[in-house]
Order: sequence, then C-alpha cells, then structure tokens
Amino acid sequence: MSPAAQGTAEAARLVTGATGRPPLEEEMKAAGLEVLGPCEGLSQRRELLRESPFLQDFTPAEAEVLGQAMLHVRAQAGQVLIAEGDASDWMMLLLSGTVDVGKRKVGAAVDRGALPVTTERLAVLREGAALGEMSMLDGEPRYASCWALSEVEAAVLSRAAVAGLIAGQPAVGAKLLVKITQLLAQRLRNTSNQLLRHLEQAAAGQAASGPGPETI
Repeated sequence: MSPAAQGTAEAARLVTGATGRPPLEEEMKAAGLEVLGPCEGLSQRRELLRESPFLQDFTPAEAEVLGQAMLHVRAQAGQVLIAEGDASDWMMLLLSGTVDVGKRKVGAAVDRGALPVTTERLAVLREGAALGEMSMLDGEPRYASCWALSEVEAAVLSRAAVAGLIAGQPAVGAKLLVKITQLLAQRLRNTSNQLLRHLEQAAAGQAASGPGPETI
C-alpha cells in the first residue's frame, strides 16, 4: 500500500471509531423522522450550493457524491431533530424549513415534548445551515436541542459516511473535513466573542454600580 493510501485508510479509521450504534436509518425512524432515502439531486439545488456555507466550496459533481452519502429526512413542525444530552455520531444540513436551537434551562427536567418551554433560545437556523457537527466527530452528548419550527427537510451525514468518503472519494472527503473544521472554528470564534461581550457588560455594570462595601 502506498503512503498516500495508508494515510487515507488511517484517516478513515480515526473518523469511524467504534460507536456500536444502530444503522442511521433505524436511528432516524426511531426518532420519529420520515426517511426519504439517499439525498439524491443535491447538485440540482443551485441556490443551496451557492448560499450554504457548508456547500459553497463543492462543485455540483462533488455535491452529488456528498448527497449520495447522506440520508434525506423530513420532520414536521414541532418535531425534535436533535435532543440535548443525546449521544450520537451524525450531523444535519438543512435543505428547507426553519429550526430553533435551544439549551435546557438550569434545573429543567429532560422532556422532549416540552422543549420550547424548558429551553432558552440560542439561535434560529434556516436552509443551508449545518448543525450537530461537533457530536458527529467526537460522539459526545449534544450540547443543545433543535426542533422544527416548520416542515423541515434535512440531509443527515454520519461519521461512518465521512469515513467512507475519505476512503472512496478522497478529494471529496478531504474537502468535507476542511469544511467541518472551518465550521467548528467559526462556532468557537462566535462563542469566544459572545463570552467577551458578556465579560465586558459585566465589567461595565460593576463599574457603574460603584465600589462595593468591602472596598470602602
């Protein structure tokens, strides 16, 4: 085996890991999502290819290869797509519809049926957005919940599918890993900026209130 082939095989092995999880289609059905088969025709969604940060660097031919590795699912308004605390190894690309992202309030019990009530909204995502890429890579519990605000169609990409692309379509697999890394870096940057703004606001509030009793 050539060094390049060995490197590709090693990358695929590291991505795959040992999850012991049920097949992706079964997992989606168990979550109540409608499974529509492979995400065929992704290359025909021209606006999505142009506007989605996740797909912008893929050619139509590469997008078609990527779509064949993804599972096309549909959810109705109010359905949970991702539940905080769940351990899973897949991510989603929103093809249509709107999704709410929220984190459980402190002290709130886990209740899929009451997510909008027991969570604080973090963001609203629309078609072209990617979600869940961090847990897809490391298999750790989900940080937040996502539920459909309207009928939603999404393409689901599993860690095993990423490994398959790295092994079978190295160019697409490499571009995919770069794109996921960019998304993670952007999320980290956004989180750091939010934390900085919070610290600045807290410092400004403390200064406006004057010295505390202990400093008098």
